[in-house]
Formats: sequence, structure tokens, C-alpha cells
Amino acid sequence: MDSQQLKLYEKKLFIDGIGDIEFYRSIKAKSISIQVKPFASVKVTVPQRASIDDAERFLRSKQAWLKKTIAKKNKTEHNFTVFDFTTEFSTIEHKLVLQPEARNNINILVKDGIIKVAFPMNADVKHKLVQQCIRKGIEEAWRIEARKYLPERLQMLANKFGFKYKSVSVKNTKSRWGSCSPENDIALSIHCIRLPQNLIDYIILHELVHTIHKNHSTRYHNELARVLPNEKELSKEVGKYHTKIY
Repeated sequence: MDSQQLKLYEKKLFIDGIGDIEFYRSIKAKSISIQVKPFASVKVTVPQRASIDDAERFLRSKQAWLKKTIAKKNKTEHNFTVFDFTTEFSTIEHKLVLQPEARNNINILVKDGIIKVAFPMNADVKHKLVQQCIRKGIEEAWRIEARKYLPERLQMLANKFGFKYKSVSVKNTKSRWGSCSPENDIALSIHCIRLPQNLIDYIILHELVHTIHKNHSTRYHNELARVLPNEKELSKEVGKYHTKIY
């Protein structure tokens, strides 16, 4: 599906209270710089005119600042799921497999019920780029499953309750679960596939009712209550879910 390059570091060391430090040589850099980002080792960029020893001395002179910055980084990471070799993650039809290999890039393959993310053996599975590719693979699995299931379910519910729509599309939208255009084109987020069945039906019927009533008027809610008597409870329940991968 995809292949991304993971740049190799020139040197790596560990400092107590800070963690792994990776030194990268750059022909574009004009000065030594330190970069701290979630799900990644501390990155030190070294220009051609400076030595790795120079960069290490510069790094150690910034330890007080680094420890404060690392504390903020750790707090950010705590709010997100970190996928590693102990993680057991599955969608409805696919299972996540992390595979270190003798390669210098990252490859994502979603096929035959597997989300395979292959990455270099010397790379940290918690590296930001590896984590991004894992999330990308998971979203691709959701896309496959959503496009297989949601249009069929939409048609079934439309037939059951007497609604008519023009077309349906399934996209990786994160701002809303679904929408209905003035022309009755219905769009559903692939992330609907992550919801329980009763909430999937709620989202679909919510949009089907919009083929008749374009706003959230009293008539709209009366029609939604006709097909979903517990629509108020379902509305509150769906509000507990989100489209992001935490």
C-alpha cells in the first residue's frame, strides 16, 4: 500500500532522565539544533562543519531545558495509544502485525485480514513515523470495511423505512460522522465502522431523515423519533465517541 523512508541516524546514545538521543548529519543545517517530538527519540541535527562530539557537548549543556521539555512530551504521549509488540489490536476483519525487517523504509500492507507494518530492524517501534504508519494502516483497514458494509446498510434501512437518496460516498472524514447534501447525496465517515451497530444505524437514519427535512426542526426530530424512538439517548451515546485514534 505505502512505503516511507525512515532516515538513519549517525549516532545514538542514552542519557538518564532524557532517554534515547539520535544524532543526524545534515548538509542543509547551519547550526546544531535539538528537536523533541512525541513518539520519537530526541533528535540532534549536526551541520557538516561540526563534529558529533561538538553536538554531544552542546546537548549536555541543555540538559535542564531538555528534562523540562521531555516532561511535557511524556504528558502528551500519555494521552495517546502507543502501538508496540505487546499491543493486540484488531478491527472487525483485520489484525495488526508489526514486522521488523532488513529494510530501510516503512511499508504498509492491508490484505487478507492483516494490517502489516514492516519497518527497519534498527528502528524503534515507538518512533513517530512508525506510529504514524501504523495509524495509516489501521485507517486503511477501516476504509475497506466501511466501504464494504455502510452503503449496503444504508440501502437496507432506506428500503425498510421508505427513504430515497441520490448517492452514497464513504470517506475518511474526521469532522462529522455523516452528511446529506441538498440533492440528497449522503456521505458517511469510514469511522462509523468503529461504532456499535445501534449507533451506526443512528448515524445512517439521521442522514436519511435529512433527505426529507434539511434542518433540525421539530418536524425533523418527530420523523427521526418515528424510525428511532430512542433517538435522544442514541444522540448522547454517539457523543462519547470520536474519530481520532488515541
